Amino acid sequence: MTLDWSVVWTHRWALLEGAGMTIVLTVLTMAIAVPGGILLAAMRLAPTRLLRWPAAAFVEFFRCTPLVIQVYWAFYVLPAEFGMQLSGFATGLLALSLNVSAFNSETFRAGIASIRRGQGDAGLAMGMSKLQVFRIVILPQAVKRVLPVLATTWVALFKDTSLVSVIAVSDLAYTAMQLRSKTFRILEFLTAMALLYWAMGYPQAKLTDWIHRRMAGKE
Repeated sequence: MTLDWSVVWTHRWALLEGAGMTIVLTVLTMAIAVPGGILLAAMRLAPTRLLRWPAAAFVEFFRCTPLVIQVYWAFYVLPAEFGMQLSGFATGLLALSLNVSAFNSETFRAGIASIRRGQGDAGLAMGMSKLQVFRIVILPQAVKRVLPVLATTWVALFKDTSLVSVIAVSDLAYTAMQLRSKTFRILEFLTAMALLYWAMGYPQAKLTDWIHRRMAGKE
């Protein structure tokens, strides 16, 4: 077996552009999925079934079906059945955002439920509305408590963005596979892809470990 690592260097800019797309997808997905998760969590904790049941159905659907199926569904079913033609990037972002919002909602719901009821009652006694109590008293504490879990979700999402490569989104995984097929250098490009993911993901994983040590399980 003869290895030729020079092909990786020759195509380094294409790989780096793919890595940049991976980062953009991750950042935009989490920017949508954090407020989306908060909204779904609030709906699941609402006193009325009109809000609870649709939110529960949404969350359980996206939690219990494979992400790759959701990507395919958005890419093929939406245009075919509903006339919603989205670009590959928009489709991938939509599928990732809905999926991660569902998981984030359960993270936030657990964090909100962990806040002592007496704190909310104290806020109401001071003249706050229920919305103010949620926004000022409960939500900031919940965010701090769930931050370690959200950090772990971020690291997982960073790798899961590679699934949108199946619909030709030019992220790192898609770019590496395209270069592999053009140059026939399978080992070199798959190894380069893995090393780039590791180089970007390892610092994030260590930061997540630090966040867990600092914040997890503290009042």
